[in-house]
Amino acid sequence: MIRRIASLSLLAGSLLAHPAHAAPDGATIYADLCASCHAETRLGGTGPALIPESLGRLKGEKLMTVIAQGRAMTQMPAFRGTLSAEEIAAVAEFLGQPLPAPPVWDAGAIMATRSLRADYQATPAPVFDADPMNITLVVETGDSHISVLNGDTFAVLDRFETPFAVHGGPKFSPDGRFVFVMSRDGWVQKYDIWSLHEVGRVRAGLNSRNIAMSHDGKWLAVANYLPATLTILSTDDLSVAKVLQVQGRDGRESRVAAVYQAPQRKSFVLALKDVPEIWEVATDPDAGPFHDGFVHSHEAGMEESLAAEKGLFARRRIDVTAPLDDFFFDPDYRNLIGANREGETGVVVNLDVGREIATLPLPGMPHLGSGISWVRQGRRVMAVPHLNEGRISVIDMQDWSLVKTIETSGPGFFLRSHDGAPQIWADVFTGPHKGEMHLIDKETLDLVAVISPEPGKTVAHTEFTRDGSRALVSIWEDDGAVIVFDTATRQELMRLPMRKPSGKYNVWNKITFEDGTSH
Repeated sequence: MIRRIASLSLLAGSLLAHPAHAAPDGATIYADLCASCHAETRLGGTGPALIPESLGRLKGEKLMTVIAQGRAMTQMPAFRGTLSAEEIAAVAEFLGQPLPAPPVWDAGAIMATRSLRADYQATPAPVFDADPMNITLVVETGDSHISVLNGDTFAVLDRFETPFAVHGGPKFSPDGRFVFVMSRDGWVQKYDIWSLHEVGRVRAGLNSRNIAMSHDGKWLAVANYLPATLTILSTDDLSVAKVLQVQGRDGRESRVAAVYQAPQRKSFVLALKDVPEIWEVATDPDAGPFHDGFVHSHEAGMEESLAAEKGLFARRRIDVTAPLDDFFFDPDYRNLIGANREGETGVVVNLDVGREIATLPLPGMPHLGSGISWVRQGRRVMAVPHLNEGRISVIDMQDWSLVKTIETSGPGFFLRSHDGAPQIWADVFTGPHKGEMHLIDKETLDLVAVISPEPGKTVAHTEFTRDGSRALVSIWEDDGAVIVFDTATRQELMRLPMRKPSGKYNVWNKITFEDGTSH
């Protein structure tokens, strides 16, 4: 919460200002003890933003526990020795109050946070002997670090500190050299894998959801909840290239739920949380969807409005029947499968014609962001887990029919596979069977095995090595580990101790859009 405890004299002053019979003033205590790291505005500084939009589920008793006990392996100290229970409760209540006015976070504010490491020097080649295309990054949220693994031996080549609360998958440059990491409170960090060294960081938003890399590696897009913007950064020096204000046709602001790269289209595709639109933003001045005659909308007169914006970062709107905040794409990025987390169906939007073309039966809150696709019996299919139900839906991506519903022992969060692996690996994230991993044959769609490597603990998120011969699975606990399995025999080979390893990302799988890897 803060980097250092303010002097006892400041604390004493604040307490003297409030007689014993008066209720503690959370705002005053915050100003005395917290603002030096989290800023007077509560929008964050060296510590994260402390506003409802960024705190999320961290509220009430959970928030008071953090204030009282601090956070291990961070600069957040424990205050139970200096603040009473009533004072801690007062601070927590203050942090739960919305800001009096919407914050402004424009290009100038973003650039003021940018810092590039003076001690960084690019190396002409990797400083290690491992295959740079088989490097795997492990995000350890337990103490805000990333471990860099040799994908052949699984030796840790480096372990570097990240911004607090990394969210969304890291994104790699097309050559696999650089990786970009984003935190929930908008910090974007650039790291050179070859040099094993941080390059710099910048705060692109105040409450952010994920990032996407452009097809050519020049631009990085940051989807923001707060403010309602899309920030586009230059990957070269983390400078601001564009800040797009996001409003619907009716003028309503909308949070950006996610942003995706559409490499063949040379564009970013935006999921908007609050308005029934999809946005496409050009990452190349000659991007096809923004040329006259390429898009033929079903709505009269729409061609003119679509062609009106051209050039780099031109915007195109696609109307949909309801807001869609979770996306999946076919491999050529012509069709987008979208869902609303509160809905019972999914829709297919053809991005070429700019309209919905099909609906899909996807009850139980589908998690499309963790969906995968592969070719089965000559036809491409997709599979998606459901966050509220123990089932996996398999959809034919040619006629959009339901191929099969695979029952599992509980709701899952992640699916993964690989062209070199015969099975889908599907976790059970919640419920009495939490920690079970279901292995499903990609041809027969039959359940092959259920493994439970650490009963009673959350076991989730599979990633494969470059050739698919090894599967890495997380024990998603603070004293957790990454388990390495042989994908052919399903035998455990080793465990690597980790601090809550929430996600793993192989360079080759991500930059080649390997079948079985979520994009």
